[in-house]
Amino acid sequence: MKNILVKDIIRECKGILICGNENIECENFSKDTRQIKYGDIYLGIKGEKFNGSIFYKEALEKGAKGCILQDIEIKEEDIIKYKDKFIIMVNDVTKAIQSLASYKRSLYNIPVIGVTGSVGKTSTKDIIASVLSKKYNVLKTEGNYNNEIGLPLTILKLKDHEAMVVEMGMSSFGEISLLTNIAKPTIAVITIIGSSHIGELGSRENILKAKLEILEGLEKNGSLIINNDNDLLNSWNENNNDYHKHITYGIENKSMFMAKNIKIQKESSVFDMEYNNKTYTVKVPIGGKHFVYNSLCAICAGIECGIEVEDIIKGISEFKLTKRRMEIINNSNNVMIVNDSYNASYESMKVALEYINNINASKKIAVLGDILELGKFSKQLHEKVGEEVVKNNIDILITVGKEANYIADKAKEIGMSKKCIYICNNNEEAINYIKKISSTGDVILVKASNGMHFDEIVEQII
Repeated sequence: MKNILVKDIIRECKGILICGNENIECENFSKDTRQIKYGDIYLGIKGEKFNGSIFYKEALEKGAKGCILQDIEIKEEDIIKYKDKFIIMVNDVTKAIQSLASYKRSLYNIPVIGVTGSVGKTSTKDIIASVLSKKYNVLKTEGNYNNEIGLPLTILKLKDHEAMVVEMGMSSFGEISLLTNIAKPTIAVITIIGSSHIGELGSRENILKAKLEILEGLEKNGSLIINNDNDLLNSWNENNNDYHKHITYGIENKSMFMAKNIKIQKESSVFDMEYNNKTYTVKVPIGGKHFVYNSLCAICAGIECGIEVEDIIKGISEFKLTKRRMEIINNSNNVMIVNDSYNASYESMKVALEYINNINASKKIAVLGDILELGKFSKQLHEKVGEEVVKNNIDILITVGKEANYIADKAKEIGMSKKCIYICNNNEEAINYIKKISSTGDVILVKASNGMHFDEIVEQII
């Protein structure tokens, strides 16, 4: 274990020690006083609405051994009162923890897998972590900790870990660049280039450019793993020969790792893969073609990290999804709910609809909400979702949100009966309608961008 000392924080973050001992060890960090545990270091992050540093007394009273703060005056009586703890003042706590995480990362010579892409980041991260756990003690990104604060906080959790898998999210240029230069991955993964954040970036080509920033932090002898069936990644791979090792996976285009004889089932997927002139059968404990892709990616990462194929297959069979990502719930009425309410893009809507199309159910119900951050492309992409609704034989479509109206309009335009479409003004209306029309043997997909709060719908229908 390589713990950070107070003097390391002062040096790396250009901090000023207000009180305390420079040799105090700092093991655990927290930005939330509600979750402070004895011995934690409190991070007083300043946001748009308030300065978290003002809660430093609460953190210290709850057992924090020290604080990193900004833009606050510490009274003399508090310096005396908390003389056995430490307080460090910095210009910007967010930038300080980024610097600190970069320093902590430099102390570890371990495999670090950085995962980005428009769709499938979280599930791919989860599968890779499960595979790597067959050989290593693995630290991975939890929840939505994939941004300029979450990724550094993940890295600061490094203790006796032997490998790390971090997710990297972005909505504009420069964000992946920041994250990759902190994490310094030994292996980089790009799952797919889709339409997420196209409203901000303006085109899929710009999204590709933003995702490729991950290469800036990838070590020179590192490996890049890409989905070769994605049009933009395929084209980029054929026309770029940088100094990194490129590893491709796919189902349709010729790739280094390919899935064949795919069988998609209700709660699992099975496929064959050839490696070193031997055929292996891989079982994924989640249904859906997209999980075949994610598993192929995990196979690439596992082999790069020196894990035996048999152990890789076992790791895939044991992986568990982060909640609200294609989470399967069977309620008391024997209705199967596919809770994919965490986030949405056109591409993820498409694969989710394809998944429930392959399920044998009494009725296939899609509860779909707005896809956010699409800008001028919103109408076009929501209409494409409407086309997928009809193409995938959805029996009942329920929409919530202004932009989701385009889904309903397009579905009706190309042949879906008006009687099978219900447009709701809010989540409560959707909940009431779902309860009214759902029955034993149905499957219900619940999916929208996180800002639509569709987890409220799931909670009321399970």
